[in-house]
Amino acid sequence: MQFLKRRIFFIGIIMYRIQYFVFTFILLFAITANASSAPDSIPAHEEHAEPAKDLRTEIKEDIKHHLQDSHDFTLFHSKKDGSGISIPLPVILIDNGLHIFMSSKFHHGEHVAESKGNFYKLYHNKIYKTDADGTISYDEHNHPTNTKPLDFSLTKSVVTIILASLLMLWMFTSLAKSYKKNNGIATGFGRFLEPLVLFVRDEIAIPNIGVKHYNRYMSYLLTIFFFIWLLNLLGLTPLGVNVTGNIAITFSLAILTYLITTFTAKKDYWKHIFWMPGVPKPMKVILAPIELLGTIIKPFSLMIRLYANMTAGHVVLMSILGLIFIFKSWVGGPLSFGLAFALSLLELLVAALQAYIFTMLSALYFGMAVEEHEHHHEEAHTEHH
Repeated sequence: MQFLKRRIFFIGIIMYRIQYFVFTFILLFAITANASSAPDSIPAHEEHAEPAKDLRTEIKEDIKHHLQDSHDFTLFHSKKDGSGISIPLPVILIDNGLHIFMSSKFHHGEHVAESKGNFYKLYHNKIYKTDADGTISYDEHNHPTNTKPLDFSLTKSVVTIILASLLMLWMFTSLAKSYKKNNGIATGFGRFLEPLVLFVRDEIAIPNIGVKHYNRYMSYLLTIFFFIWLLNLLGLTPLGVNVTGNIAITFSLAILTYLITTFTAKKDYWKHIFWMPGVPKPMKVILAPIELLGTIIKPFSLMIRLYANMTAGHVVLMSILGLIFIFKSWVGGPLSFGLAFALSLLELLVAALQAYIFTMLSALYFGMAVEEHEHHHEEAHTEHH
């Protein structure tokens, strides 16, 4: 009976402290909706006259396009005749009223979309207000000067985040129900999920935070672990999503870790930052700004580590696939395909590894925030000398 209560209590922490999950979803949704890595600075002549491009240049552009967010899921698109397979997504704009239409109106940026008498053009993954001819004007620095409406469109990154969120909600709900129906024993998919949940608890949360305080952070740690892992796995599918390779996403995740660390930290944590015990007073003045800067550098390192590793993986994998079209031989093609296949298997490991590292470091920061220090003896010893 005690075992059953412990299991139900544990899964209850996951489900009833879901505010971390909701907050993560809302923040990521708001930031991703307007985030785009495409630059505004684009030469004016590129819009009207594109010079002939060699194969390597086209491959580089395809890789850049894959890394960027977009308003549809493109599985195949021919630049010659415009044919292809794509899944359009809703475009939601606020421009003197609400404008909602499907991204298929843009035809991959080749057409102008009309809504309630207004005309909009998709130009390098950004939506600009224009005229019926799709005119884009520029300033002296070759920056587009057209007005950009307030964009709340469901891009492929946003849709992927929603999909991952719904999958997580289904997984944890199913696990909780299986505990309730089977006297604390996981069944079905829960048998696969339970070891992962216990792994996060026993190998990440407890060793880094401690038995006394780990419960209050478990909901966030589980959310962040499965959230990043699912997004990384979805990034390996033919859908062409690169959510964790978006700096806005990794920034949002890192700032959540920073905020939770900051607002749950004990006074001992701040005392060791602003007035470190056991250190001579002149050194305390020098170390205080350095330690304060360290609290900002920690989440920054989380952001860059996840972003850089996932972006590099996508770039290397697509570059190797591009070699198939460059070699055009019976030797180079199969070799490139075999290398890409092996790298894809490695990416499956990296997908889980990056989720583990982000979760583990977050737990480490939480553990530092709630650690109880015994520094009274140290201070007395310092003052004596």
